[in-house]
Amino acid sequence: MNRLLPDNVSLRPASALDAGTTGWILHRFALYTPWMPVLYSEAETIGFCKAMIDYGWVTVAERNGRVIGFMARDGAEICSLYLAPDARGQGVGKVLLRQAKAAQPELWLRALVANTGARRFYQREGFCETDRTDGSGNDEGLPDVRMAWQAQPHPHAPQQQEPQG
Repeated sequence: MNRLLPDNVSLRPASALDAGTTGWILHRFALYTPWMPVLYSEAETIGFCKAMIDYGWVTVAERNGRVIGFMARDGAEICSLYLAPDARGQGVGKVLLRQAKAAQPELWLRALVANTGARRFYQREGFCETDRTDGSGNDEGLPDVRMAWQAQPHPHAPQQQEPQG
């Protein structure tokens, strides 16, 4: 058993067949979050998730063969990290984030200011606020915050020396 993963959870690259479930997870978040405007239909959200999958950005978390969450990452940018309601608070998001941290020495994302739960999660995981906007640049039109994470050098790693000149 892999002690790094919560019970019965595995990660894998998403396939086209995962667009429906990832779209459902994302759309349900908008539907059931009081401050979040519902801007797109479920079909449009599934199409959006399918596009991210086609780009190769999406990793899904599965439990017993059922997709329970996903992360979409374009290089250093975390575009989405969402979990099914019954998968929250069980370490699944942390595992998805851990995989991204292992693949990338720096990560960044934008979170809506109203999404206090997500912001607390990212702060616990070492992300720092680097910028705020009034929301005029995002689809929702809500204030957002840019958060960034950078890997810390290993304490025993050789240090680069400044060139002598």
